[in-house]
Formats: sequence, C-alpha cells, structure tokens
Amino acid sequence: MTGNCTFESVDNLMTYLQLVIYMPIFIIGLILNIVALCVFCIFLRKWTESTIYMTSLALMDLLLLFPLPFKMHATNNRWHPSLQTLCSILECLYFIGIYGSIYIIMCIAVDRWVAICHPFKAKQLRSPKVALGTCVAVWLLVLAVFFPTVYRFRDTEYSEFNCFHKFSENSWRPMVIICLLVFGFFGPALVLVYCSVRTILALQQSGQNSLQSRACVKIIYSSLSAFLVPFTPSHLAILLQFLVHQKVIADCNIREGISLFIQVTMCLSNITCCLDAVCYYFIAHEVRSTKHVIRRSLTSQRRATFSTSEL
Repeated sequence: MTGNCTFESVDNLMTYLQLVIYMPIFIIGLILNIVALCVFCIFLRKWTESTIYMTSLALMDLLLLFPLPFKMHATNNRWHPSLQTLCSILECLYFIGIYGSIYIIMCIAVDRWVAICHPFKAKQLRSPKVALGTCVAVWLLVLAVFFPTVYRFRDTEYSEFNCFHKFSENSWRPMVIICLLVFGFFGPALVLVYCSVRTILALQQSGQNSLQSRACVKIIYSSLSAFLVPFTPSHLAILLQFLVHQKVIADCNIREGISLFIQVTMCLSNITCCLDAVCYYFIAHEVRSTKHVIRRSLTSQRRATFSTSEL
C-alpha cells in the first residue's frame, strides 16, 4: 500500500544496507552456533536443563540463518513465479527461527526462576526430560503456527516477485498483527522480564556471592540482552507499519521513515544469532565449573577413603 507516496529512495538504500548487515551476521552467527553445538554435544556431554535449552536455541538460530543467503539474493533480484513455494518455505523457516528463539529464551528464564525462587518445587518441575519436552513443544508450536499461516501472506501471482518483501494485505490484518505482537513478543517479554527480575532479587536477598550465583546473574543479563536488544525495535516497527496499513498514519514523510525503520530493525533483529553466543559461553562455563566441583568432591572422598583404609 503506497498511495501517492514513493519509497524508491528507501528501497535503493536498503538494497546495499541489507547486504552490509546480513553478511557479518550470517558468517559470525554460523560459526558461533556450530561451535556451540560442538561444545554442548561433543565436549561437555552433560545434558542438564541449561544445555538442552541452549542446544535447542542454537538449532533455532541456525534455522534462522539458513534463509539469509536467499534473503540477500532476493534483495537485488526478482524471483520467477515458479519459486513461490520455495519462497514461502524459506519465509516459514525464517519466522520459525525468530519466534522459536523468543520462546526458548523465555523458557530459559522460567527455568532459572523456578530453580532459584522455588527450590522445593524445582525438584518436581525441573529435569532434563522436562527441558527436552518443553523444547519439543516449542518446536511443534511454532511449526504448527507458521507453516499453515505464512503461505497465505503472499498473493498468488503470475509475475516475478521479491521474496521476503511486499507481503499481501492478509498479513497485515488486525487479528494477525495483534496475535503476533501479543503472543509473539509482548507476552514472552513480560514473562522474561518478570522471571529475570525476581531471580536477580532472590539472588541478591540471599546474600550469596559464589561463582555459581555470579554466573547465573550473567546468564540472566545475557538472556535479557539477546531478547530485548534485537526484538524490541523490530516489533515496535511492526506496530507502526500496522498503523500505516490501517491508514492511521497517512503522512508520506512519516511513512517513508517507518518503511526505513522496519527494514533496518528487521535486519538487525537477526543479530540475536550472535548475542545468543554470550549465553552459550556462560552456560558452558557454568557446566564446566559444576564438573570441576563434582570432580574435586569425588577426589576428596577417595583420599578420605584411602587414609581411612591405611589406619
């Protein structure tokens, strides 16, 4: 919907800006997430709740990264009508990666909150099997929501088109955008912030200053950053673009600014693939620290046993 407004200058700028943003995100994100999977699956080999969630998050990030080369190609090239199905599949994978990551980060915050603020209930509520079941449920949820839905976001045409661009008006219906914003971002964001604040307060009130407590706080802050930094601006932009489609905002200059804002923030939202690596680092460090504690405990027990037998 353009009316009498022209967005040619914005489109020309984004033609180059998207490539500048996507290239480092794709390369760095791919390396970091593959390394993370190798660390969790091969080197640590300790399947705790945290490592299960982080492995699932790394897989979501890789799913988000997979369509980026096609997205970069579609920036400067129109696709043949026969590629409509391929385009829809790639768009589905892209949105599944984004909102799957959002829900996995939320689950990590809830898991930490239960473990620290409700330690007695945690014995029944937390386990590697529960974490695995939660991750599977998130995967099934985002697959069930986006695969049937995104196919309707593009009009069936018999002309060349730009994949990942210019969705149909069906994609901007009030019910679609409200559900996307409430269940896709604002709902998980409220849960994340609440659980994070309560967990940090509980750690501060306990007066503990152990390595494990400090590592937990770092994980909480890194999870908040990986969620709020990339996703808040992009969903604010979606809300503004929705107001444009509803003709609440009609001024051409404002609409041009919103068009630039949504394209830039959607590009930058992919940086979550790199920010999640901070969470991977703290989780891996925590698991390794736990293994060292267990190893020292076993060693001290053996020494106690040997000294007793000598007596």
